[in-house]
Amino acid sequence: STAVFEAETEKAGVKVKWQRAGTEITDSEKYVIKAEGNKHSLTINNVVKEDDVTYAVIAGSSKVKFELKVKEPAAPAPAASELPAPPAESSQNTEVPSAGTQPEEPVDPIGLFVTRPQDGEVTVGGNITFTAKVAGESLLKKPSVKWFKGKWMDLASKVGQHLQLHDSYDRNNKVYTFELEIIEANMTFAGGYRCEVSTKDKFDSSNFNLTVNEAPLSGDLDIRAAFRRTGDGKTESQPDVDVWEILRKAPPSEYEKIAFQYGITDLRGMLKRLKRIKKEEKKSTAFLKKLDPAYQVDKGQKIKLMVEVANPDADVKWLKNGQEIQVSGRYIFEAVGNKRILTINHCSLADDAAYECVVGEEKSFTELFVKEPPILITHPLEDQMVMVGERVEFECEVSEEGATVKWEKDGVELTREETFKYRFKKDGKKQYLIINESTKEDSGHYTVKTNGGVSVAELIVQEKKLEVYQSIADLTVKARDQAVFKCEVSDENVKGIWLKNGKEVVPDERIKISHIGRIHKLTIEDVTPGDEADYSFIPQGFAYNLSAKLQFLEVKIDFVPREEPPKIHLDCLGQSPDTIVVVAGNKLRLDVPISGDPTPTVIWQKVNKVMKFIFFLKSLLFESEGRVRVEKHEDHCVFIIEGAEKEDEGVYRVIVKNPVGEDKADITVKVIDVPDPPEAPKISNIGEDYCTVQWQPPKYDGGQPVLGYILERKKKKSYRWMRLNFDLLKELTYEAKRMIEGVVYEMRIYAVNSIGMSRPSPASQPFMPIAPPSEPTHFTVEDVSDSTVALKWRPPERIGAGGLDGYIVEYCKEGSTEWIPALPGLTERTSALIKDLVTGDKLHFRIKAINLAGESGAAIIKEPITVQEILQRPKIWLPRHLRQTLVKKVGETINIVIPFQGKPRPKITWTKDGQSLDAKDVGIRNSNTDTILFIRKAELHHSGAYEITLQIENMTDKIALQFVHVSSADKPGPPQNIKLTDVWGFNAALEWTPPQDDGNAQILGYTVQKADKKTMEWYTVFDHYRRTNCVVSELIMGNEYFFRVFSENLCGLSETAATTKNPAYIQKTGTTYKPPCYKEHDFSEPPKFTHPLVNRSVIAGYNTTLSCAVRGIPKPKIYWYKNKMDLSGDAKYRMFSKQGVLTLEIRKPTPFDGGFYTCKAVNERGEAEIECKLDVRGNHMSIMHNTNTAVK
Repeated sequence: STAVFEAETEKAGVKVKWQRAGTEITDSEKYVIKAEGNKHSLTINNVVKEDDVTYAVIAGSSKVKFELKVKEPAAPAPAASELPAPPAESSQNTEVPSAGTQPEEPVDPIGLFVTRPQDGEVTVGGNITFTAKVAGESLLKKPSVKWFKGKWMDLASKVGQHLQLHDSYDRNNKVYTFELEIIEANMTFAGGYRCEVSTKDKFDSSNFNLTVNEAPLSGDLDIRAAFRRTGDGKTESQPDVDVWEILRKAPPSEYEKIAFQYGITDLRGMLKRLKRIKKEEKKSTAFLKKLDPAYQVDKGQKIKLMVEVANPDADVKWLKNGQEIQVSGRYIFEAVGNKRILTINHCSLADDAAYECVVGEEKSFTELFVKEPPILITHPLEDQMVMVGERVEFECEVSEEGATVKWEKDGVELTREETFKYRFKKDGKKQYLIINESTKEDSGHYTVKTNGGVSVAELIVQEKKLEVYQSIADLTVKARDQAVFKCEVSDENVKGIWLKNGKEVVPDERIKISHIGRIHKLTIEDVTPGDEADYSFIPQGFAYNLSAKLQFLEVKIDFVPREEPPKIHLDCLGQSPDTIVVVAGNKLRLDVPISGDPTPTVIWQKVNKVMKFIFFLKSLLFESEGRVRVEKHEDHCVFIIEGAEKEDEGVYRVIVKNPVGEDKADITVKVIDVPDPPEAPKISNIGEDYCTVQWQPPKYDGGQPVLGYILERKKKKSYRWMRLNFDLLKELTYEAKRMIEGVVYEMRIYAVNSIGMSRPSPASQPFMPIAPPSEPTHFTVEDVSDSTVALKWRPPERIGAGGLDGYIVEYCKEGSTEWIPALPGLTERTSALIKDLVTGDKLHFRIKAINLAGESGAAIIKEPITVQEILQRPKIWLPRHLRQTLVKKVGETINIVIPFQGKPRPKITWTKDGQSLDAKDVGIRNSNTDTILFIRKAELHHSGAYEITLQIENMTDKIALQFVHVSSADKPGPPQNIKLTDVWGFNAALEWTPPQDDGNAQILGYTVQKADKKTMEWYTVFDHYRRTNCVVSELIMGNEYFFRVFSENLCGLSETAATTKNPAYIQKTGTTYKPPCYKEHDFSEPPKFTHPLVNRSVIAGYNTTLSCAVRGIPKPKIYWYKNKMDLSGDAKYRMFSKQGVLTLEIRKPTPFDGGFYTCKAVNERGEAEIECKLDVRGNHMSIMHNTNTAVK
């Protein structure tokens, strides 16, 4: 048989190559290659089984593969095969129509589709083709089509041996055909598919299903039948497949196949998670149910991660990328029975991370994937047509605010150049591309792209058009008359030339050319027969030609002398003078009809100022140029003022005379203009963000009443004025608001009348909006004596830009209204001592803050203060660290500060072992609030018991410091008997005994370090560790580690460390470790308090806690007692237990809460209890208040 393949290229003359199994085919008897115009064909003669291979056609940079299937000899070979078209991006496309088929006519299309892909069914190993047809009659260019499997897998990246994508276009019916061909289907190809088609401003999609049936085989039942889809797309008994379980059992070569089957596009993330899943997991003792391997959530949605723990009382920690998560509005922790739930609200891309749930030493891992929806273009670009120099603004709207888009022009990405030609702007969901001054080169196609759509618009920039407002007209003039050609165009900057019979006109004394604004004039004086011709005006740069003809008229007049007195023909002649109103700057043209024979002489006069322009019909003596001029015609005269000014206002008189008589008329000319600028406005009543602006009307209103005013404001260092009102202000004052405190501003004003807006007034004096500060805070009395009062306060909460100059303190006697300054001038301090007061007076005090804007409100002490010394009982406040034995090294400096209270200042006495201290050996320094014991260099004889005594009159208070034993302390020795007790997983257990030499000081803890055998670089694992055993975790698999331990006291770490003799080897995963058989050890033990309760003395009204530590196996049950009474049911007390540390919290204790507190621990091996004493002192402020009351 013979097989014929046909291809069609877009252009004729393109060189086309044909290949067979990757080898180029040449023209021969077997293979006949033909090319006619843009049509190309390959004919294969005498087809045999060996011709069943892959062929290809190459046109330019486009290559399309196809196959030839050769059937059994009894069946005829195919006459033709289809060639899929190359991708749309190719520079030269190859189109192959299907043999013997014609596209259907577009009938009632739904959306963009004419024919939608239909559900299909195929047997394993068979081929199937899905077809979609799109109507192209209304489309400017080829639509974009994408094929998907599942929800996200784009099939364009999977084209190969088993998958082909074809497209073609029928020019006759204007229909695009797109095909998805599946070759040698297998069971993994079954599932849901989707076809999406999009154009410039439309989008449509169609879903369809593929069912793959197993080939009929005799034998065992295939487990895949459990997942087979029926014809209607519904799943059978097991709709869900555990992908992670399949991945764990599959070899690495199958990963990509599994990802294709189940729609997994993130292969890197899949392998990363698979590595974690493949780890051999021990049976968990802490978790009943762990986290799933991975979760997925849409951006902005909520997700819950849940585990079940074995111990309902267990504490869990949640980690994100190794960092602990803190509770916030977005992260919520819940504990419901054995369940522990982490809720993440409003998920964002920042939440796409690895998460862990930690219970003790065990962890549960998962990964959260946040899926961001594609950004769609909801409002596309629109085509625009502008003139050169105009502003262009492309606008589109996307589905998400602040989205990132890319702009292109003719396929080239646009960026911000140095000239700032293109400007990009975002406003919510709207995106803008702005071209301020367009040029012809800016014409083209502009594209905006997002990750979910594309929109294209065309910009056409045209040259400016010149409009002719008034063209030149044909003229017929008599001898010695004046001929004026005049035209007016739209652009006043356009220049041009005048032509006479095609030759440029050269100006001279008789011919004049003028150009004023948009008006171009050609004036010919004393016209002669030689001036008769065709005249043209050509604007430069534009294809215009304005032409007119000048005809010369010869008039023969038989002169009959007659006489007629002159007459001025005005409508209101003889009445009150006519008033003609002209806007300043405009042209005034006054036509006055006259008659008389012989021709009268015209004289124009202005009252009090005579301007004479004498015209004779024959000599034509008049001013034809200049701002003020007169033109004389046969039957009228014209009075012209170019650009009227205020000085031109007045009464004008026109007088006409001839030998027969005389006539005259008065005309009033009124020039109106915009108002004069007002004077600079004045600023008053300046506040924090406002001020009052006042101004006066302009001296000259322009001849029209002022309609209102416009106010502008700017920052002093800026050049940009901002308008404050859009409606005209009728008043002469305005309150300006919304200014920034501390910024210097200026104001200016415009006056507006019916003519327009005046020039701006001079700027006002610069001013700064500032406000007084708020009143000082926490104004209290610190101390009172017989003649002084000490006050203190804090700065105001709001100071403002005006700063703070200081404070003024005043007082007023009770019953009086006169406030007297307590200090001369202002004080910048936040405390003051008011002296020379009269003992026994009751005074009120107040304070104000001052700045440039004035005084703040006053802070006042509500109750009057009595000027009288307050007697306060002496009391020593012994610091907590001095309530136990103080140990110091010989030679160290001792500096003990002990605060106290008492008024008047108490007498202070120090003793040692009942004897007074030697002032030469020990230094004592006393102040009003504390006493200091200072020993420059401690010696052994300084050890002993010290006592402090305070005495005020007959009241005393004394306290004995515990023995201050000053000994020769040193660093401790290293720990003893360190050994490696166990190694499992990634952990190693260590034990040791305390050091033999403690350095004459208590051992405060131990520092544990590890080192890799390869590098022997030491890293600290634990510091300040109090126990003599530990477990080192998170060791690296396959490495060997040494460990060492330092002991520590108040002098520091030991000089040397105890090091393990043998390294700990962390075995690799997969090796079998047979643990030795040990005799089961009973770890249970009775409760034992490792840290006692300490006697405490606290202040009433402040929460306090009592703490101790206990150990015991199994975990003991804890009871708290006060004076042998159980505290379990009392809401005033809260009990905590964490890692063996027991805490009792007493909320706002009172003196009645003092007493003996007992903590009791009980388990099945025994019980233990410990006791302490709590002393609750009265509140200091409460004592002062009570003392004040007693004195009053």
